[in-house]
Amino acid sequence: MPEFAEGAEVAHDAKRVARVALLARRRARTEADHTAAAARVQAELISLVRRLRPSRVAAYAPVGGEPGGPDLPTLLADALPAGADLLLPVLRDDLDLDWARWGGPQAMVAAGRGIREPAGPRLGVTAVATADLVVVPALAVDRRGIRLGRGGGSYDRALARVPTTALTVTPLHDGELLAELPAEPHDQPVRAVVTPADGLLTLSGVVPHTSAGRIGGR
Repeated sequence: MPEFAEGAEVAHDAKRVARVALLARRRARTEADHTAAAARVQAELISLVRRLRPSRVAAYAPVGGEPGGPDLPTLLADALPAGADLLLPVLRDDLDLDWARWGGPQAMVAAGRGIREPAGPRLGVTAVATADLVVVPALAVDRRGIRLGRGGGSYDRALARVPTTALTVTPLHDGELLAELPAEPHDQPVRAVVTPADGLLTLSGVVPHTSAGRIGGR
C-alpha cells in the first residue's frame, strides 16, 4: 500500500475513534447543561449577526445535543437586518448540501438522519457562496480550524464553495475546541468558533483579533 494511502487510512481511523468519544461526551451532558450552553452560544451568535449586519447568513437547525439549541434559526433570522435572509441546508442523496430560505419553524419538515429542513424552493449547492456569515456544525474543532463532523463530508464540500471574505464559525460545547484533530486533504477549516465559556474565538489568526483571541470590536 502506498505511504499516502496508509496515512489517509490512519487519519480516517483516528477520526472514527474521536467521533465516538465526542458523541458519547455529548450524550452524557444533562438537559440543564444543554440549555445553559445553548443560551450562551445563542447570545454570542446574535451579537455577531447584529454587529456584522450580513445580507445573507447560511446556518443550520441544531438537533439533539448540538450546541445552539433547536430555536437557533429563529433567533438568527430575528437578528438579521431588514431585507437579509437566512439559508438552511437541505441534504441531497449524494450527501452534498443544497440550500433553501428559512421560512419559519412552521415551514420545516423532517428529513433523513434526524434533521429538519426548510420546505421552500431549492437554491442550489452554490447558494452558500453568497453568504457573508456561515455557521456550520461540528463535534469538535482544533486550533487550526480543522473541524470533525459526523463523517459524511457534506460541510467540507459546502465550505469549499465559501469565499475567503465570508466568516465561517462553528458553535461548540466547552471542551470541544481541541489542540489538534486528525485531518485529511479534503478537510475545510473554519475561521472561528463559539463556546459557552469563551464566546467568539478566532483561529489561526485568519481574522484580525485581539491578544485574547476574540474578534475585534467585542
